[in-house]
Amino acid sequence: MANFSFDIVSDYDLAEVNNVLQQTKRELDNRYDFKGTSASIEWLDPDKSGFKITGDSQYQLDSILEIVRKTLGKRELSQKILDTTAEPVTSNLKTTLAVKFKKGLDQEKAKKITNTIRQDLPKIKAQIQGDEIRVTSSSKNDLQAAMQLIREKDLDFPVQFTNFR
Repeated sequence: MANFSFDIVSDYDLAEVNNVLQQTKRELDNRYDFKGTSASIEWLDPDKSGFKITGDSQYQLDSILEIVRKTLGKRELSQKILDTTAEPVTSNLKTTLAVKFKKGLDQEKAKKITNTIRQDLPKIKAQIQGDEIRVTSSSKNDLQAAMQLIREKDLDFPVQFTNFR
């Protein structure tokens, strides 16, 4: 009997995130309420592990972050990749916020997913393999049920399904 499988990962497409950055920059240039202000968005570091958002006030930072979230939604990316827990820094009449991206499944997150699968779908086998989870079953329908189960759970991190076999 054939075994089918897929992997659960927590990752993002850097090319799509780059498109989000470019679209957000264009919208900041075109919006009247940002003319003549220090409102900007750029990469946090050369590794492109996040955004550096700059504005005149916390209100502007929130507005720019809302634009980023809308653009992520338009490009079908999860807003959960944004780690907005950092505190804004104010200096020289500018407020800056570092928004890192969430990537990878640590042991705690992976155990949470595997326990959910094991409790609700006992016929399916889920194994943690580094920073991803391999889910196997003899039935494609069971695997689709597992995907639906994970999508319905309100996880605080993004998950994608890859490597279908």
